[in-house]
Amino acid sequence: MTYRYSDLFHRNKQNPILTAGDWPYPVNSVFNPAAVLLKDGTTLLLCRVEDRRGHSHFCAARSANGIDSWKIDDKPTMLADPEHYPEEHWGIEDPRITYVPELNKYAIVYTAYSRDGPGVALAFTEDFVNFERLGVIMPPEDKDAALLPCRIDGQWAVIHRPVSAPRAHMWISFSPDLQNWGGHKMMMEARRGAWWDANKIGLSPPPIETSQGWLVIYHGVRQTAAGCLYRLGLALFDFDHPEICLRRGDEWVFGPQEPYEQHGDVGNVVFPCGLTVAADGDTVNLYYGAADTSIALAIGSINSMLQWLEQQSRKQAIIA
Repeated sequence: MTYRYSDLFHRNKQNPILTAGDWPYPVNSVFNPAAVLLKDGTTLLLCRVEDRRGHSHFCAARSANGIDSWKIDDKPTMLADPEHYPEEHWGIEDPRITYVPELNKYAIVYTAYSRDGPGVALAFTEDFVNFERLGVIMPPEDKDAALLPCRIDGQWAVIHRPVSAPRAHMWISFSPDLQNWGGHKMMMEARRGAWWDANKIGLSPPPIETSQGWLVIYHGVRQTAAGCLYRLGLALFDFDHPEICLRRGDEWVFGPQEPYEQHGDVGNVVFPCGLTVAADGDTVNLYYGAADTSIALAIGSINSMLQWLEQQSRKQAIIA
Protein backbone atom coordinates (compact mmCIF):
# COMPACT_ATOMS: atom_id res chain seq x y z
CA MET A 1 0.00 0.00 0.00
CA THR A 2 1.22 3.52 -0.84
CA TYR A 3 0.51 6.16 1.78
CA ARG A 4 0.05 9.77 0.65
CA TYR A 5 0.29 12.97 2.58
CA SER A 6 -2.67 15.35 2.46
CA ASP A 7 -2.52 17.77 -0.48
CA LEU A 8 -3.95 20.93 1.03
CA PHE A 9 -2.74 23.23 -1.75
CA HIS A 10 -2.90 22.64 -5.48
CA ARG A 11 -0.63 24.58 -7.82
CA ASN A 12 -2.12 26.48 -10.72
CA LYS A 13 -1.19 24.89 -14.04
CA GLN A 14 -0.14 28.29 -15.41
CA ASN A 15 2.55 28.78 -12.75
CA PRO A 16 4.48 30.93 -12.48
CA ILE A 17 1.72 33.45 -13.12
CA LEU A 18 3.99 36.53 -13.06
CA THR A 19 7.67 36.92 -13.90
CA ALA A 20 10.11 39.76 -14.51
CA GLY A 21 9.44 39.33 -18.22
CA ASP A 22 5.85 40.54 -17.70
CA TRP A 23 6.95 43.88 -16.26
CA PRO A 24 6.56 47.08 -18.28
CA TYR A 25 9.94 48.38 -17.09
CA PRO A 26 13.29 46.64 -16.48
CA VAL A 27 13.47 44.58 -13.27
CA ASN A 28 15.52 41.69 -11.96
CA SER A 29 12.78 39.69 -10.24
CA VAL A 30 9.21 39.85 -8.90
CA PHE A 31 8.11 37.85 -5.86
CA ASN A 32 6.51 37.79 -2.38
CA PRO A 33 3.29 39.69 -3.24
CA ALA A 34 0.67 40.95 -0.85
CA ALA A 35 -2.86 40.23 -2.07
CA VAL A 36 -6.30 41.72 -1.62
CA LEU A 37 -9.70 41.27 -3.24
CA LEU A 38 -10.99 44.75 -4.03
CA LYS A 39 -14.64 45.73 -3.66
CA ASP A 40 -15.26 45.37 -7.40
CA GLY A 41 -13.98 41.78 -7.34
CA THR A 42 -10.58 42.59 -8.83
CA THR A 43 -7.57 40.84 -7.34
CA LEU A 44 -4.71 43.23 -6.59
CA LEU A 45 -1.22 41.94 -5.95
CA LEU A 46 1.25 44.38 -4.45
CA CYS A 47 4.40 42.72 -5.70
CA ARG A 48 7.89 43.03 -4.35
CA VAL A 49 10.01 44.08 -7.31
CA GLU A 50 13.80 43.91 -7.10
CA ASP A 51 16.02 45.93 -9.38
CA ARG A 52 19.55 45.05 -10.44
CA ARG A 53 21.01 46.98 -7.50
CA GLY A 54 19.31 44.49 -5.19
CA HIS A 55 16.92 47.17 -3.87
CA SER A 56 13.16 46.49 -3.81
CA HIS A 57 10.00 48.52 -4.29
CA PHE A 58 6.29 47.67 -4.71
CA CYS A 59 4.30 47.49 -7.93
CA ALA A 60 0.60 46.63 -8.27
CA ALA A 61 -0.76 44.01 -10.66
CA ARG A 62 -4.53 43.62 -11.14
CA SER A 63 -6.59 40.77 -12.57
CA ALA A 64 -10.32 40.16 -12.95
CA ASN A 65 -9.97 36.45 -12.12
CA GLY A 66 -6.83 36.48 -9.98
CA ILE A 67 -5.06 34.12 -12.36
CA ASP A 68 -4.16 35.76 -15.66
CA SER A 69 -4.58 38.85 -17.86
CA TRP A 70 -2.73 40.92 -15.28
CA LYS A 71 -2.62 44.68 -15.72
CA ILE A 72 0.60 45.95 -14.19
CA ASP A 73 1.23 49.56 -13.21
CA ASP A 74 3.57 51.07 -15.79
CA LYS A 75 5.81 52.51 -13.08
CA PRO A 76 6.52 51.62 -9.42
CA THR A 77 3.41 51.93 -7.26
CA MET A 78 5.25 52.57 -4.00
CA LEU A 79 8.95 53.41 -3.91
CA ALA A 80 11.25 53.57 -0.94
CA ASP A 81 11.51 57.13 0.38
CA PRO A 82 14.84 57.32 2.22
CA GLU A 83 14.85 61.13 2.09
CA HIS A 84 11.88 61.29 4.47
CA TYR A 85 12.13 57.78 5.93
CA PRO A 86 15.83 56.89 6.34
CA GLU A 87 14.84 53.43 7.57
CA GLU A 88 14.00 52.68 3.92
CA HIS A 89 17.59 53.34 2.82
CA TRP A 90 18.00 49.97 1.09
CA GLY A 91 14.43 49.53 -0.12
CA ILE A 92 11.07 48.14 0.97
CA GLU A 93 10.16 44.46 0.94
CA ASP A 94 7.56 41.73 1.59
CA PRO A 95 4.28 43.64 2.09
CA ARG A 96 1.16 42.21 3.77
CA ILE A 97 -2.22 43.87 3.21
CA THR A 98 -5.13 43.94 5.65
CA TYR A 99 -8.40 45.74 5.01
CA VAL A 100 -9.44 47.56 8.20
CA PRO A 101 -13.23 48.19 8.20
CA GLU A 102 -13.09 50.61 11.12
CA LEU A 103 -10.77 52.91 9.16
CA ASN A 104 -12.13 52.07 5.71
CA LYS A 105 -8.52 51.77 4.60
CA TYR A 106 -6.02 49.12 3.61
CA ALA A 107 -3.12 48.66 6.00
CA ILE A 108 0.19 47.71 4.41
CA VAL A 109 2.75 46.31 6.81
CA TYR A 110 6.12 45.86 5.18
CA THR A 111 9.83 45.47 5.78
CA ALA A 112 11.85 48.68 5.68
CA TYR A 113 15.46 47.80 4.97
CA SER A 114 17.60 50.25 6.95
CA ARG A 115 21.35 50.53 7.45
CA ASP A 116 20.81 48.67 10.73
CA GLY A 117 18.81 45.84 9.17
CA PRO A 118 15.15 45.09 8.45
CA GLY A 119 12.41 46.69 10.54
CA VAL A 120 8.60 46.64 10.42
CA ALA A 121 6.90 49.66 8.84
CA LEU A 122 3.23 50.58 8.45
CA ALA A 123 1.38 52.52 5.76
CA PHE A 124 -2.27 53.07 4.82
CA THR A 125 -4.00 53.57 1.50
CA GLU A 126 -7.52 53.85 0.13
CA ASP A 127 -6.70 53.48 -3.55
CA PHE A 128 -3.17 52.00 -3.94
CA VAL A 129 -2.15 55.28 -5.55
CA ASN A 130 -1.69 57.51 -2.51
CA PHE A 131 0.01 56.17 0.61
CA GLU A 132 0.17 57.49 4.17
CA ARG A 133 3.34 56.23 5.83
CA LEU A 134 3.50 55.92 9.61
CA GLY A 135 7.13 54.79 9.51
CA VAL A 136 8.81 52.03 11.48
CA ILE A 137 6.74 50.51 14.27
CA MET A 138 9.14 47.68 15.16
CA PRO A 139 12.88 48.42 14.98
CA PRO A 140 15.51 46.11 13.48
CA GLU A 141 15.87 43.26 13.36
CA ASP A 142 12.20 42.47 12.77
CA LYS A 143 10.03 41.45 9.81
CA ASP A 144 7.25 39.06 8.61
CA ALA A 145 4.50 41.27 10.00
CA ALA A 146 0.78 41.89 9.47
CA LEU A 147 -1.93 43.92 11.18
CA LEU A 148 -5.07 42.22 12.43
CA PRO A 149 -8.20 43.73 10.83
CA CYS A 150 -9.96 44.54 14.10
CA ARG A 151 -9.08 45.71 17.58
CA ILE A 152 -8.47 43.13 20.29
CA ASP A 153 -9.91 44.31 23.60
CA GLY A 154 -9.70 47.88 22.33
CA GLN A 155 -6.13 47.57 21.06
CA TRP A 156 -4.72 47.23 17.58
CA ALA A 157 -2.55 44.14 17.15
CA VAL A 158 0.37 43.35 14.86
CA ILE A 159 2.03 39.97 14.41
CA HIS A 160 5.76 40.15 13.71
CA ARG A 161 9.01 38.20 13.89
CA PRO A 162 11.88 39.74 15.86
CA VAL A 163 15.20 37.94 15.76
CA SER A 164 16.89 36.80 18.94
CA ALA A 165 19.96 35.03 17.61
CA PRO A 166 20.23 32.25 16.82
CA ARG A 167 16.45 31.72 16.89
CA ALA A 168 13.40 33.65 15.64
CA HIS A 169 9.83 33.24 16.90
CA MET A 170 6.41 34.76 16.15
CA TRP A 171 5.31 37.58 18.46
CA ILE A 172 2.25 39.81 18.80
CA SER A 173 2.24 43.40 20.04
CA PHE A 174 -0.54 45.87 20.84
CA SER A 175 -1.19 49.59 20.38
CA PRO A 176 -3.93 52.09 21.23
CA ASP A 177 -3.03 54.39 18.32
CA LEU A 178 -1.07 52.37 15.72
CA GLN A 179 2.12 54.26 16.62
CA ASN A 180 3.03 53.31 20.17
CA TRP A 181 3.44 49.57 20.59
CA GLY A 182 3.84 47.41 23.67
CA GLY A 183 2.39 44.42 25.51
CA HIS A 184 4.70 42.18 23.51
CA LYS A 185 3.83 38.48 23.75
CA MET A 186 5.29 35.43 22.08
CA MET A 187 2.66 33.66 19.96
CA MET A 188 4.56 30.66 18.76
CA GLU A 189 8.08 29.40 19.32
CA ALA A 190 10.34 27.91 16.69
CA ARG A 191 11.01 24.30 17.52
CA ARG A 192 14.48 22.90 18.12
CA GLY A 193 16.49 20.08 16.64
CA ALA A 194 15.55 18.22 13.47
CA TRP A 195 12.07 19.69 12.98
CA TRP A 196 11.20 21.26 9.63
CA ASP A 197 10.43 24.53 11.48
CA ALA A 198 13.31 24.51 13.95
CA ASN A 199 15.05 27.73 14.99
CA LYS A 200 13.32 30.15 12.59
CA ILE A 201 9.63 30.67 11.82
CA GLY A 202 7.52 33.61 10.66
CA LEU A 203 4.06 34.68 9.59
CA SER A 204 3.32 34.21 5.90
CA PRO A 205 0.00 35.84 4.76
CA PRO A 206 -2.14 37.78 7.24
CA PRO A 207 -4.23 35.49 9.48
CA ILE A 208 -7.61 34.25 8.23
CA GLU A 209 -10.57 34.97 10.50
CA THR A 210 -12.62 31.77 10.99
CA SER A 211 -15.36 30.61 13.36
CA GLN A 212 -12.71 28.62 15.25
CA GLY A 213 -10.14 31.41 15.58
CA TRP A 214 -7.31 32.94 13.58
CA LEU A 215 -6.01 30.47 11.01
CA VAL A 216 -2.35 31.13 10.32
CA ILE A 217 -0.16 29.91 7.49
CA TYR A 218 3.43 30.28 8.61
CA HIS A 219 6.83 29.46 7.17
CA GLY A 220 9.57 27.43 8.74
CA VAL A 221 13.19 27.50 7.68
CA ARG A 222 15.34 24.41 7.87
CA GLN A 223 19.10 24.64 7.54
CA THR A 224 20.41 21.87 5.30
CA ALA A 225 23.79 21.04 3.83
CA ALA A 226 22.58 22.60 0.57
CA GLY A 227 21.27 25.79 2.20
CA CYS A 228 17.97 27.04 3.64
CA LEU A 229 14.71 25.25 2.84
CA TYR A 230 11.48 27.26 3.22
CA ARG A 231 8.20 25.37 3.73
CA LEU A 232 4.73 26.14 5.11
CA GLY A 233 2.80 24.94 8.14
CA LEU A 234 -0.53 25.68 9.83
CA ALA A 235 -1.59 26.86 13.28
CA LEU A 236 -4.79 28.13 14.90
CA PHE A 237 -4.98 30.93 17.48
CA ASP A 238 -7.70 32.09 19.85
CA PHE A 239 -9.79 34.90 18.36
CA ASP A 240 -10.02 37.07 21.49
CA HIS A 241 -6.55 36.17 22.77
CA PRO A 242 -4.50 35.69 19.61
CA GLU A 243 -1.32 35.09 21.60
CA ILE A 244 -2.80 31.71 22.59
CA CYS A 245 -2.05 28.92 20.12
CA LEU A 246 -4.91 26.40 20.07
CA ARG A 247 -3.49 23.98 17.51
CA ARG A 248 -0.27 23.60 15.61
CA GLY A 249 0.47 20.99 12.99
CA ASP A 250 3.60 18.92 13.34
CA GLU A 251 4.10 18.45 9.61
CA TRP A 252 4.72 20.95 6.85
CA VAL A 253 1.93 21.22 4.27
CA PHE A 254 3.55 22.91 1.25
CA GLY A 255 7.13 23.01 0.09
CA PRO A 256 9.27 23.64 -3.00
CA GLN A 257 9.04 20.83 -5.51
CA GLU A 258 8.62 22.42 -8.94
CA PRO A 259 11.62 23.71 -10.92
CA TYR A 260 10.47 27.33 -10.61
CA GLU A 261 10.42 26.89 -6.80
CA GLN A 262 13.72 25.03 -6.55
CA HIS A 263 15.83 27.18 -8.85
CA GLY A 264 16.14 30.95 -8.91
CA ASP A 265 17.89 33.78 -7.10
CA VAL A 266 17.29 31.89 -3.84
CA GLY A 267 16.49 28.23 -4.46
CA ASN A 268 14.10 26.00 -2.53
CA VAL A 269 11.76 28.76 -1.37
CA VAL A 270 7.98 29.06 -1.33
CA PHE A 271 7.09 32.29 0.46
CA PRO A 272 3.51 33.64 0.46
CA CYS A 273 2.76 37.14 1.72
CA GLY A 274 -0.84 37.28 0.53
CA LEU A 275 -4.04 35.38 -0.10
CA THR A 276 -7.63 36.05 -1.06
CA VAL A 277 -10.79 34.23 0.05
CA ALA A 278 -13.47 33.60 -2.59
CA ALA A 279 -17.14 34.49 -2.27
CA ASP A 280 -17.88 30.97 -1.00
CA GLY A 281 -15.97 31.83 2.18
CA ASP A 282 -13.80 28.74 1.79
CA THR A 283 -11.65 28.74 -1.34
CA VAL A 284 -8.26 30.38 -0.84
CA ASN A 285 -5.96 31.74 -3.53
CA LEU A 286 -2.47 31.64 -2.03
CA TYR A 287 0.03 33.86 -3.85
CA TYR A 288 3.67 33.10 -3.18
CA GLY A 289 7.16 34.00 -4.20
CA ALA A 290 8.97 31.11 -5.88
CA ALA A 291 12.74 30.96 -5.40
CA ASP A 292 12.76 34.77 -4.90
CA THR A 293 12.33 35.05 -8.66
CA SER A 294 8.69 34.76 -9.74
CA ILE A 295 5.11 34.68 -8.43
CA ALA A 296 3.01 31.52 -8.33
CA LEU A 297 -0.50 30.57 -7.20
CA ALA A 298 -1.84 27.64 -5.19
CA ILE A 299 -5.48 26.90 -4.32
CA GLY A 300 -6.59 25.72 -0.90
CA SER A 301 -9.65 25.40 1.36
CA ILE A 302 -10.18 26.94 4.79
CA ASN A 303 -12.35 24.01 5.88
CA SER A 304 -9.74 21.50 4.73
CA MET A 305 -7.00 23.33 6.63
CA LEU A 306 -9.08 23.42 9.81
CA GLN A 307 -9.93 19.72 9.44
CA TRP A 308 -6.25 18.91 8.94
CA LEU A 309 -5.34 20.77 12.12
CA GLU A 310 -8.03 18.83 14.01
CA GLN A 311 -6.59 15.56 12.70
CA GLN A 312 -3.10 16.67 13.73
CA SER A 313 -4.42 17.51 17.21
CA ARG A 314 -5.92 14.05 17.59
CA LYS A 315 -2.69 12.43 16.39
CA GLN A 316 -0.66 14.47 18.89
CA ALA A 317 -3.01 13.39 21.70
CA ILE A 318 -2.51 9.73 20.81
CA ILE A 319 1.28 10.10 20.72
CA ALA A 320 1.27 11.98 24.04
